Amino acid sequence: MTQAVADVHAEHLHAVEPAESPLTPESWGKLGMWIFLCADAMTFGAAIAAYAALRITNVNWPDPRDILGIQTTAVMTFILIVSSVTMVQALSGVRHGNPRKFQMFMAFTILGGMTFLGMQAFEWHHLIWMEGLSIRTSLFSATFFILTGFHGCHVLGGIIYNSVILLRGLAGKITQTNSHLVEIAGLYWHFVDLVWILIFTFVYLL
Repeated sequence: MTQAVADVHAEHLHAVEPAESPLTPESWGKLGMWIFLCADAMTFGAAIAAYAALRITNVNWPDPRDILGIQTTAVMTFILIVSSVTMVQALSGVRHGNPRKFQMFMAFTILGGMTFLGMQAFEWHHLIWMEGLSIRTSLFSATFFILTGFHGCHVLGGIIYNSVILLRGLAGKITQTNSHLVEIAGLYWHFVDLVWILIFTFVYLL
């Protein structure tokens, strides 16, 4: 009887595919990234909620459209959204064994992030030197620079992260067998994109 139970248990173990096991590096990597993103989402959520609370309770809060460059920021937002699309294409390339497609679209993703940061630096330069705003000028400018600066640090981190993935791909170390590394990087990049859409909506448009 004991041997029969052992045989049934062994057959059950063999029936589970390795990729479905919660102990694979792929699943642990995704789990780790999701935990990080959930914690980061709470940080951004608290910051945006604080911004909303300060704005609602302050009758002297300026209209962001009178100070911020909405059209320029709309272009920045579009570029970041496009970079999420190129990230999806990069993952598609590595999953289908097309390293050239993967490398090209990953490079486009990195370029999109760098362009976004460059435009944000231009915006900050204009606000600081032309408009005279700083983190100490008012509650509006303080929350603006904190929110956009914190997000900009995440974009910079994503650029570095994706650059490492691209360099490993160019060295032949990213293939179909470990394409989950690109997928995990993509989770982070899509999160950065989503957070910016929220910041753009609440800080620039409302």
